[in-house]
Amino acid sequence: MKVLLINGSPNAKGCTYTALTEVEKTLNQENIETEIIHVGHKDIRGCIGCHKCRTLGKCVFDDIVNETAVKFAKCDGIIFGSSVYYASANGTMISFLDRLFYSASYDMTMKVGAAVVSARRAGTTATFDELNKYFTISNMPIVSSQYWNMVHGFTPEDVYQDKEGCQIMRTLGKNMAFMIKSIQLGKEKYGLPEKEEEHIFTNFIR
Repeated sequence: MKVLLINGSPNAKGCTYTALTEVEKTLNQENIETEIIHVGHKDIRGCIGCHKCRTLGKCVFDDIVNETAVKFAKCDGIIFGSSVYYASANGTMISFLDRLFYSASYDMTMKVGAAVVSARRAGTTATFDELNKYFTISNMPIVSSQYWNMVHGFTPEDVYQDKEGCQIMRTLGKNMAFMIKSIQLGKEKYGLPEKEEEHIFTNFIR
């Protein structure tokens, strides 16, 4: 069993990374393999709606998005970590997620997901809500903790002083490990939820 942790901050070893490592340590203690992928410093363009992924099976822009998609297909869970920019995830992270979720050619049903956000002071809840929407459109259960998954601080040292925030990350790790293991048992006994044959796709004028 494996979880990918996506560091969407431009700072490779900053506050977001610090929060993710708290989750990672707990997952490892629960015998869940992990990998942190740093994307926040990459030059990642947004989706251009070309639909080439429908025929290629991957995004037409062959970069870290496609590299991550291959790894995500083999994983049981994923965690998005983002610093807060104007009460939102940073633009690079959103471009990465838009393309990852739109171009992936496989079913994400019952892969578990969690969002982790980091801010000096505010904007965390708006960013948290924004990131969770990628899971809820993809049949992915969201892992929660004892409070919203956020830490506060301007430096990694500040984050470690956020004792509650660090505990939230550890609890998140335990809950994610439990959910992954439980879903694995459920799939072995019952299989994945049955889906209707026809995927209904409508808009508001028809």
